[in-house]
Amino acid sequence: MDGPEAPVPTRRPLLAAVGRRLAFLRTSGEGGIASPGYLGRWIIFGLLLGIAAGVGAIIFYWLLDTSTHLFLGHLAGYLPPSPRYEGNRPIEPLTAHSRWLLPGVVALGALISGLIVYFFAPESKGDGADAAVEAFHHRGGRIRARIPPFTALSAAITLGAGGSGGREGPTAQISAGFGSLMADIFHLDTRERRILMAAGIGAGIGAVFRAPLGGALLAAEIPYTHDMEVEALMPALIASIVGYSIYGAVYGYYPLFGYLSNPNELGFTNPLQLVYYAILGILCGVFGVLYAKFFYATSDFFDERVALPRWLKPVTGGLLVGAIGMALPEVLGTGYGWAQLTLSPAIITTLPLWIIIILPFAKILATSLSVGSGGSAGLFGAGVVIGGMVGAAFWALGHTVLPGMPSNPTSFSVVAMMALFGGIVHAPLAIMLMVAEMTGNLSLLAPAMLAVFVASLIAGDTTIYRAQLPTRADSPAHRYRYSFPLLGSLSVRDAMRPLTLVLRGRMSVSEAEHAMAQVSLPGAPVVDDAGQLSGVLTLTDVEHVPPDDRGNVPVSRSMTRDPVTITPGASLDRALDTLATHQVSWMPVVEPPDDHVVGTVSASSIVHAYRGALNWTVHRLRGITSGTVLLESRLDSTSPLAGKTLRDTRLPPETLVVSIQREGATIMPRGDTRLLPGDLMVIITSEVSEPRVREYLQGATPLSDLDPENLTGTARDGAGASRPPTPR
Repeated sequence: MDGPEAPVPTRRPLLAAVGRRLAFLRTSGEGGIASPGYLGRWIIFGLLLGIAAGVGAIIFYWLLDTSTHLFLGHLAGYLPPSPRYEGNRPIEPLTAHSRWLLPGVVALGALISGLIVYFFAPESKGDGADAAVEAFHHRGGRIRARIPPFTALSAAITLGAGGSGGREGPTAQISAGFGSLMADIFHLDTRERRILMAAGIGAGIGAVFRAPLGGALLAAEIPYTHDMEVEALMPALIASIVGYSIYGAVYGYYPLFGYLSNPNELGFTNPLQLVYYAILGILCGVFGVLYAKFFYATSDFFDERVALPRWLKPVTGGLLVGAIGMALPEVLGTGYGWAQLTLSPAIITTLPLWIIIILPFAKILATSLSVGSGGSAGLFGAGVVIGGMVGAAFWALGHTVLPGMPSNPTSFSVVAMMALFGGIVHAPLAIMLMVAEMTGNLSLLAPAMLAVFVASLIAGDTTIYRAQLPTRADSPAHRYRYSFPLLGSLSVRDAMRPLTLVLRGRMSVSEAEHAMAQVSLPGAPVVDDAGQLSGVLTLTDVEHVPPDDRGNVPVSRSMTRDPVTITPGASLDRALDTLATHQVSWMPVVEPPDDHVVGTVSASSIVHAYRGALNWTVHRLRGITSGTVLLESRLDSTSPLAGKTLRDTRLPPETLVVSIQREGATIMPRGDTRLLPGDLMVIITSEVSEPRVREYLQGATPLSDLDPENLTGTARDGAGASRPPTPR
């Protein structure tokens, strides 16, 4: 526990009490994704997260619907159309009275939203999904508990008053924020907090769009432009299913835009159309880049060039959006109803061609003004609407002159929805599945793959979410794993130091201070009579007690309760990340589930273990089942195994030589296989036997010094290998 002392973070008392009662969920499941511990924990976490996502989506949709009827319906006298299974509200004519009220109504909503954002929750500005991704990478997965409700309220008012944007950002931030709160309740480490956050993003979006599979996949794809957060996929699947089920129980399980199962509606019956879909992909890529670049140019302009109070800037954007809405009411609100109408030839053929062509540009401009000026709304849904409009415009321009064009715009609109946003969000698989779920049809996936591929090539590294990073290696969330890859193969046991001092809560602060001074430690764990961790006392805690009172104040009143801890089986990259994230130099090591203290680990002990491991001839690989480990050992001329056959090695119990690499060839070991210097052995053993196997392979203990009883009891087969370990 050496190194400069740093404060040990505490957790809120109520959350700590709840977490202690549910301590069985705090085990880290080091066995991996296939272990029962991992599956059990994440099924429960996914269930809780899904409930939050479903309830959050229900609340937000109700807020949005109420706000729309209040601002646009009551104040402006105009309600935009809605999707087929969200009321199927038809097109209403925009009266002269409503037309002149629109700028004022949109500006009023922007003003209220701006006041909420900038005085109560600054993180709610802009797109909630992008803010959640930023927290994933750079804030240790932390979202303040107050952010989700204020985001929901401000976004509902922005969109309900006619501001242009999507509704996925707020729902993503609601469930991601609950994931962060769950991490506090259950005392999870930073890695698990980030997994819950990513799963929450996907569950919230999947619920509100009735697209659980696409939402779950989006959770893995959205943090990166060229990578995936694979660990978030399983929790996201569970959370998305539960969230979708809860949301659908209230608002129905039908696809957002209805079922498009009639082959005549889809129109992909001619291979020649693949050429048109490739051209459509080019258009979607160009419009996607235009959308992303214009949005951020607008956002930077309002941030840097508009000399108004921050809470007043959205009003300017609202006035301009309202002015656009006077001529083109299609840009107001989420626009999902208009996206529904782009799927119908009856509507597209009755609109003037110039309106169809200008609508994608107008929606990009309106969304950039509404969100880029400082409002709160999503960019995902608006991108889907823009894509649908691009597809409809392409069909309107070509269906009368190009051979083999489908008879209606449905297929082009659906594919363009996928291609435009899939290209600039760099989540092609998730977006394709989500739009397929939103339309209730999978038959367009073949042309969609072509269009999304072409759009992604055009988009390149351009992204609508600035917080996205290229790969996991670029993310602070994985900086230690990729900067020091060997740390991932070492466990806390390799760096853990034995307890040299343990304090009791009934001791006086003065006695504890004297004890720490004797062993030159800046702090020590505090345990109860059963050896369970009660807290940590540091010199900083001691200094908070007046010198004259230290003899009378017990340690239990001065210690830091619920400190950051880690388990012995956790990897050292996780341990180092936890220390760095919480800005502490050491932490107790506890055995789950009863938090029995077994040692401490510090930054310096991790570095010492890492430097020592660089010289080891034995390295640990990733475990394959719970309770087992894989070891890799290269034999040199001094190894106790060199020159022996496997039958004569007498390896410790529950140990099996899996393979031998020799001069570029793989040898399947047999009992009479002779080991030679330079051989690279892959060995599977139990966690219990691992220390003995390491010691033996590294030549620290001669064969004759090992306990004969532990050797003779090892069963061997005809190949001379030890009995495989039994997974726990």
